[in-house]
Amino acid sequence: MDKTIALNPNRIVRALEKAQKDFTRDDIIQYIVDNEIEMVNFMYPAADGRLKTLNFYVNNLDYLETILTLGERVDGSSLFPYISAGSSDLYVLPRFNTAFVDPFASVPTVAMLCSFFDKDGSPLASSPEYTLRRACEEFTATTDLYFQAMGELEYYVISDAEADFPATDQRGYHESAPFAKYNDFRTRCMQAIAATGAHIKYGHSEVGNFIQDGLNYEQNEIEFLPVDARAAADELVLAKWVIRNMAYHEGLDVTFAPKITAGKAGSGLHIHMRIVDSAGHNMMLDGRRLLSETARRVIAGLMTLAPAITAFGNTNPTSYFRLVPHQEAPTNVCWGDRNRSVLVRVPLGWTTDKDMSAELNPGTASLALDTTQKQTVEIRSADCSADVYTLIASLAVAARLGFEMENALAIAEKTYVDVNIHRQENADVLKRLAQLPVNCGESADMLEKNRAVFEAKGVFDKAMIDGIISNLRSFDQAEADAAKTDPELMHRLVKRYFYCG
Repeated sequence: MDKTIALNPNRIVRALEKAQKDFTRDDIIQYIVDNEIEMVNFMYPAADGRLKTLNFYVNNLDYLETILTLGERVDGSSLFPYISAGSSDLYVLPRFNTAFVDPFASVPTVAMLCSFFDKDGSPLASSPEYTLRRACEEFTATTDLYFQAMGELEYYVISDAEADFPATDQRGYHESAPFAKYNDFRTRCMQAIAATGAHIKYGHSEVGNFIQDGLNYEQNEIEFLPVDARAAADELVLAKWVIRNMAYHEGLDVTFAPKITAGKAGSGLHIHMRIVDSAGHNMMLDGRRLLSETARRVIAGLMTLAPAITAFGNTNPTSYFRLVPHQEAPTNVCWGDRNRSVLVRVPLGWTTDKDMSAELNPGTASLALDTTQKQTVEIRSADCSADVYTLIASLAVAARLGFEMENALAIAEKTYVDVNIHRQENADVLKRLAQLPVNCGESADMLEKNRAVFEAKGVFDKAMIDGIISNLRSFDQAEADAAKTDPELMHRLVKRYFYCG
C-alpha cells in the first residue's frame, strides 16, 4: 500500500492513484476529461499575501492543453507595488503538483497554484514564491541538508453572542462543545484544507475567547505537519483561503488579525522548522537524543536575524500590539526548552525510551517508531499579516547563516534562557537580551541594516526589499504607538487591518 495515497483526501490523488507531488500535465488533463470538469482556476499570492484567482472555462482539449502549457499574462503592477506599470506584464504558469478540486466552486473546477515568470521566460526574481525557492536552494547548497517547515495557524471566529454555555474568558484552550461553539466549523475547514493536499497535524480551540459589543469571539488553531518549506507556504496560504471561504458560506466572520483588543489573546503564526538529510532523517537531535549542533546553529541564525525577520513576519501596526510581555508572545531575542515566553522554543520531544502507550494500554504490542522525526524548533514572533513565502524564506536565510557563522554555537549558548523572563526576579536576564522591534519603523530599520544578508546569493530581490521597507515606513508610527495606550484608537486601527494577510 502506498502510504501517500491511502486515505488521501485529495480527490485527484484518489482518482489517479498517484501522489500529488508526481502530477503531470497529462494527469491533470486525464482527470478533467474523465470527471467532466468545466473550469480551471489559476491561483497565486500577491504582495498583500492573499490568493488571486484567474478563471478559465474549458472550451475544448486544445485550449486546455494551451493554458496548462503556456499559462497566461497578468498585470504585475496590480499585484506587486514594486513592479512598474511600464514593464508590468508577467506570465503565470500552474504548478501541477498543487492541483485540487475547488470545494467552493459552483461548477466543477480544478484549481492550481501558479508561479510567475518575466518577459524573458525566467522566474520572477521578486516573486515571493520564487524567493522561498531560492532560499531553500541556497540553504541546501551551503549545508547539503534540506529545510522543512510547518505552521500553526491561529484565527478568531466571530458571530452573534449566545447565552447558553458561555465559555470562560481567556480559558478556551482545547475546550470542547458546547462551551466551544465552533469546533464543527473548524473540522469542516480541516476537511476542505486537507482536500487541497495539505498535511494537517491537528486542530483545536485556542486560549482566546470573549464577548464584545454583542459578538462572540472564539479563537481556534490548525497546525500542520513538517514538509518541504515551499509546500508549507502553499499549505498555509490555501488554508487561509479555505477558512475565509467556509466562514463566508456559513454566515460567519473570521479574522487572522494579530490583535483584536487589549488584554485578550492575539493570533500568531508560529513557524516550526526541521532540518533533514537527503534520506529524510531529522537532524535536530544528536545520537544521545539531545539538541544537535545542527539545531543550535539554526537557532543562532534566528537569534542573529530575529529583529529583521519582524519586517517579514509583522507587517502592519497591529502586529506590535501583540508583541508585548505576559501575553505568550515574545519581546526579547532568546530561546529555551518548552518555554512559551521566549522567541524560539524547543518543544517537548519524544526523547525517552519508554513506550508510554504500551504501559497505558496493557496487551498492546510495542511499535517501534522513529520519534526523533517529531523534533522541531519554533519561532513565535510572526503573525498572519506576513506573506508566508517571504517569511519562511527569511527563516531559511537565517538558518543558513547559522551554518556560515564561526561563532554560531557561542551565540546559541549566550541567548539560551531556562526561566520565565518576564518575572521580576529575572530582571537581570532581561537586561542582557536584545529586544524585538516595537513598531513597523523599527522593523524597517533592522531590515535595512541587515538587507545584505537577505540579498546575498540572489535570494531576496533588491526591489522587493526596497518595497517592504517602504511599506513599513509608510505607516503613521506616532499613531500606532499612541494606540497602545488608547483603546479607542487601537479599535480603529484593528478595524483598519482586520482582514490583513
